[in-house]
Amino acid sequence: TTNQAMAITPAALRSLAPTGVLRAGINLSNFLLVPTRGPAGEPEGVAPDLAAALATRLGLPLELVPYANPGALGDDAHAGRWDVGLIGAEPKRAETIAFTPGAYCEIEATYLVPPGSPLTSIEAVNQPGNRVVVSARSAYGVWLEANLDKAALLPTATPGLDLSRELYLSELADGEGGPATLALAGLRPWLLKQPLEGALLPGKFMSVQQAVGVPRNDADECQPEVVAVLGEFIEEAKSTGLVEELIEKHGATGKLSVAPPCS
Repeated sequence: TTNQAMAITPAALRSLAPTGVLRAGINLSNFLLVPTRGPAGEPEGVAPDLAAALATRLGLPLELVPYANPGALGDDAHAGRWDVGLIGAEPKRAETIAFTPGAYCEIEATYLVPPGSPLTSIEAVNQPGNRVVVSARSAYGVWLEANLDKAALLPTATPGLDLSRELYLSELADGEGGPATLALAGLRPWLLKQPLEGALLPGKFMSVQQAVGVPRNDADECQPEVVAVLGEFIEEAKSTGLVEELIEKHGATGKLSVAPPCS
């Protein structure tokens, strides 16, 4: 992508970054987008690099604001701690965060089932008597809350991928209904890494759309321009190959997909 300054009015730039620094909220729990840490513990990956490219285009210095999980990042939408959040876009979060029209990348979510499970398709999981373990407040977990209408959802007490694996193993050992009714929901690349026996179901129940958002403020007359400018940056980052380059740079080829152009 070019380093030419983006076309944005001074008022919109002040609205976006009132401190004169672009403060970017980063979800540390997404190991695909933030796989490593730098010498000082700073987040490294596709999301921090994309935030840096955005700051460069806006002519602003960058400050990364790390969060342990996406729920915590979303909760701070109106705490005045971040200006842009790089986070999975979903309808519940969109109530407090104004997202770019298009995502920059997407990640498939599916289920892992125990060995010998009668559940062999995505559709088979959402049936009465089945139980789905999920990390609380993940983008795919929020999606399941809204869309899993027959199976029982078992979210972790607090957000955490490792906690979801532990809860799944606990349910596997002594849960009601036994292994035949159990599934663990997660991002396909994460599920593939787990030391768990069983099978990943083919296909996906949804794709997490990783986008950029700003704290929603319907009273701010500049917000439509801010979101449009951020949307233009995302579309340009995809069309110029920047997102693909960052995915390759951070070893996420085949795990992250460049999101399709926003129509």
